Amino acid sequence: MIVSAQHFESGVPAPLPLRTIGDIRAALLAGHGFPGDKEAFEADLQRALEGSSEADLTAVASVIVDYRGRIRLYQDPDFDTAVQEGIDLAMRVKREARGE
Repeated sequence: MIVSAQHFESGVPAPLPLRTIGDIRAALLAGHGFPGDKEAFEADLQRALEGSSEADLTAVASVIVDYRGRIRLYQDPDFDTAVQEGIDLAMRVKREARGE
């Protein structure tokens, strides 16, 4: 991945390296992720491993992809704004449905 000077100037943190299970564990341990993600990751990974065969680790890969995405979402500086916009929209729709 190439990171431009503009990326650094924008104040956006460089993405964490999330290539391995160890990278994901380290990121979650450092507080990158949503509340409960560290424990949930370990539980989800364990369930996926127990339910997988030696030849099919699709469930394990799915857990890794999911938590890598959650960590990246949590790091996104625009995430909070997008969530708030969604909440505001839902509240407006509810008010309109009630005729307010």
